[in-house]
Amino acid sequence: MLLKNKNAIIYGGGMSLAGSVARAMAREGANIFLAGRNLASLRKVKDDINRTGGRAVAAEVDAMNETSVNEHMAIVSAAAGSIDIAFNLIGISNVQNIPLTEMDLHDFVHPVTDAMTTHFLTAAAAARIMIRQRSGVILSLTATPGGIAYPLTGGFGPACCAIEGFSRNLASEVGPYGVRAVNIRSAGSPDSRPFVEAIVNKPDLVKPILQKMENDTMLKKLPLMEDIANVAVFLSSPLAAKVTGVTIDVTVGTTTGIGRTEIPFK
Repeated sequence: MLLKNKNAIIYGGGMSLAGSVARAMAREGANIFLAGRNLASLRKVKDDINRTGGRAVAAEVDAMNETSVNEHMAIVSAAAGSIDIAFNLIGISNVQNIPLTEMDLHDFVHPVTDAMTTHFLTAAAAARIMIRQRSGVILSLTATPGGIAYPLTGGFGPACCAIEGFSRNLASEVGPYGVRAVNIRSAGSPDSRPFVEAIVNKPDLVKPILQKMENDTMLKKLPLMEDIANVAVFLSSPLAAKVTGVTIDVTVGTTTGIGRTEIPFK
């Protein structure tokens, strides 16, 4: 098992992608500490993990609140003995599909402010403990606009860039203490709850967007939640012991260059 006896805090653990990450880490032997504001959804993931032989607990935590984050971190650290993995996957609301020149200032700034607030609070709290124990991994997640210009993404694009920059700078400070910080950049998982619900509620709007996202990839396929979870497991494991201060790109090539249609070979 790649993560045997490792203690992982996953913020937003009741959400679909976070739940997939939690289940994948649990299968590899990690003790999972689910944290979020929706205790009912956290308990569903917790029960699923425990029912299949894993170990998980859930706690109501507001990842936008410093006191809530610090108190939960202290409780987990005291009970588990260490914090080995911290992954913030809470949802950040944002307004997209509006040109920047027509966007309201609040709508543009809001996702950047919220993203920096929650990532700073959770990462700093984890880092303080990991520095003392001289080990640990702090993960974060962004999307394609973090690595390439992508129109009509509003403040979401700058928020991705801010998260990636913060992860790099954090890695440079905690690295001498044996702590790693790595960001994962996804192209968006069509099987995640936001996309699934959007397809149901607004199929005429969302399906063309998803099709464009797929067409922008090199493999003409978007990464599924399982793909992101597998990368998170790898980055948290000893196999990635020398990987830090970087963003691991799982955008299926969109940030390397917009994919092209199939080229016939003779």
